[in-house]
Amino acid sequence: MRWSGLLVSLCLLVALSIESAQATSSPAPDASIVLGHSTVPLNEPWRFRVGDDDRWASPDFDDGEWETVDLTPAPGAHDGDVGLPGYVTGWSQRGHAGYTGYAWYRTRVTVHSDGGRALALAGPTLVDSTYQLYVNGKMLGGPGGFSRSPPTVFAVRPSVFPLPSSPSTDTQTYVIAFRVWLDPLEAGGESGGMHIAPVMGDAEAIQQLHQLQWLQTFKGYVVDAAEPLAFVLLAIMVLALMAGRTGDGYRWLVVALLCLALLRAQQVLFFWTPYVSLRGYDIAVTVILKPLTLAAWLLAWRDWFRLNRHPWLGYVISVLTLAYIAFACIGRPWFAPDGTQGFKAVAHVVVMGLRLALAALYLWIVGLGVARSAKLSTWLAALAAIFVGVGLFATEFNALGIPGIWFPFGTGVSRSQYAYGVFTALLFALILMRSAGDVRSKVSSTASA
Repeated sequence: MRWSGLLVSLCLLVALSIESAQATSSPAPDASIVLGHSTVPLNEPWRFRVGDDDRWASPDFDDGEWETVDLTPAPGAHDGDVGLPGYVTGWSQRGHAGYTGYAWYRTRVTVHSDGGRALALAGPTLVDSTYQLYVNGKMLGGPGGFSRSPPTVFAVRPSVFPLPSSPSTDTQTYVIAFRVWLDPLEAGGESGGMHIAPVMGDAEAIQQLHQLQWLQTFKGYVVDAAEPLAFVLLAIMVLALMAGRTGDGYRWLVVALLCLALLRAQQVLFFWTPYVSLRGYDIAVTVILKPLTLAAWLLAWRDWFRLNRHPWLGYVISVLTLAYIAFACIGRPWFAPDGTQGFKAVAHVVVMGLRLALAALYLWIVGLGVARSAKLSTWLAALAAIFVGVGLFATEFNALGIPGIWFPFGTGVSRSQYAYGVFTALLFALILMRSAGDVRSKVSSTASA
């Protein structure tokens, strides 16, 4: 269906009738919605409670003593990552700071529509960390795996849930309940629960909204998909540069580019596909790929600037990297979850110290390389190292208060993505310059022979 048709078909006719909240126990307030070919965000009224109980899915459960939560966003509000519209803060900013675990949202909605009209619900597009949806006591689905404890968390992607309807009546009532789990990996800040309200409406209009939601998600991570491809292409160019050369001076550059490609691809795999869990993502990125990518780039620039007269560099980088991996693992919430938090806090501080040590070593290698040569290619290489370093040490730049993300045209683009873009162009130019230099050397050698 054409995108332009969506703007015409999504007319909004909303009539909300909200019962006054009473101090005594009473049923959840009702929302009364009139639907044509339209969609209505279910911003309010929601009942909310932390904890977990299977009875809370029942349409007959009395939730009158629960908290009332309003998911109505401020005008123009969006999340701080990819620019998803309709964003509100989570329960950490609503009286439950520091809480991780289960919580429930419930609401009762009365829908007035043409008899037999197919209705659907577009699931919330941003939830910390995952959810299950129940309608009239029946579980309709969700992105998480709740068969084990704690639940297995997968990225919350745009979803559509068909709603039961009766052709014999124009008025139907739905009791909608969301069982939510906030994983300790995502705790802190504004985390907790639903950040974007689900949307109810005509099934056809909901499908069109679903396409728009996927478009926004695609736009938010398309650069993360393009960067790994660019790094792999650069690695292939470096391999071509190595052909016919003696020695392996570019070996670590190939490894560094491939590690960086794997690191950047993890976001796409997590947010676009249902195959990478939050814990799997955390292990791959935080514990394995970040330390290895840093080490590979330190060794790559050591070789590029021809600092091989410092053999101790390799040993120091190896020791720091192994320590980084070990303490990063110890400090994660999923590692020995019953262990003392004080020990985990110490591990976190050690990781910060190790990253600063690697950053200092990184700057020393680049500075020494520039000091040894005043060639244009050396300065370009140093500039390339700085830009790739902006992405590698993003956490440290955040601590300096440098903005980490901007929203051109309503889509989030991070500081690292800009930096990697400039780096890609610089390294491409450097590879071409060295290739041209090799060609000139071979021509000169042939001529002199």
